[in-house]
Amino acid sequence: MTNLLNPKVSVLMPVYQTPETYLREAIESILTQTYTNFEFLILDDCPANPVENIVKSYHDKRIKYFKNKQNLGISPSRNKLIDLSKGEYLAVMDHDDISLPTRFEKEVAFLDSHPDVGVVGTWSKEIVKSKILKKPEADHKIKVALMRSCAILHPSSMIRKSVLIDNNIRYEAEFSPAEDYALWCRLIGITKFANIQEVLFHYRNHKNNSSHTKSSKMDDASLALWASVQAQYPALYNELLLSSSQTSTIRLFGFLPLFKIIKQNRRTKIYLFGKIPFLNIKTSLRY
Repeated sequence: MTNLLNPKVSVLMPVYQTPETYLREAIESILTQTYTNFEFLILDDCPANPVENIVKSYHDKRIKYFKNKQNLGISPSRNKLIDLSKGEYLAVMDHDDISLPTRFEKEVAFLDSHPDVGVVGTWSKEIVKSKILKKPEADHKIKVALMRSCAILHPSSMIRKSVLIDNNIRYEAEFSPAEDYALWCRLIGITKFANIQEVLFHYRNHKNNSSHTKSSKMDDASLALWASVQAQYPALYNELLLSSSQTSTIRLFGFLPLFKIIKQNRRTKIYLFGKIPFLNIKTSLRY
């Protein structure tokens, strides 16, 4: 049952020049959730081209529409939504994605039954390619993966609000557009993580995603965050290196080692006859 005065969940969705079709799909995916005790906070960060008419075409009392007087950017907008929220749990939502109907129901049930977990995410599927993006399930494996990648898909996540408030943690603008990854990095030593091993979210991967339009800034932010967490949590980083190191050998005539290939720490090294350095290739960043 919905409690407008004391909602269990606050859904936080910043919007910025969102195509109407995408925005409507995102909004409707929230309004049709099987779990109903939530408030739906929508913050428009494009005062020059607001989507107010679209949002207000939905006559649902759970929707609360806000508009920035000037463009603030994604991190300040996310922080403003946190400050406006009333819920115990914060459900992250992006303006062009789709939450499947039982997402909130299952995330709320998980957090209720695991009070030591501060963040829970889910598996997801790309809307166009139908590729399923799987993430590790348990806290330790997630934290190892966080040494080099965003091991919880941010817009699929639900966060225990007290974890952020009690530890004075917010989104950091200097790391945008990797502000979500920065948030997880700040929480490594503070709370536990989990991923529900089920597709409960559909992700729209298109050319206008910030990961594409701001790829250079994304890479720079990720590198800075890697350096920080790898220095702060060397045991987790060493475990990652051990698990990600791969060695293979290409043999001539089935027995003579022609090439030895070692993949480790974002580099691929190739040795001729197993000993002579032949190639040293830097592999692409993995966010």
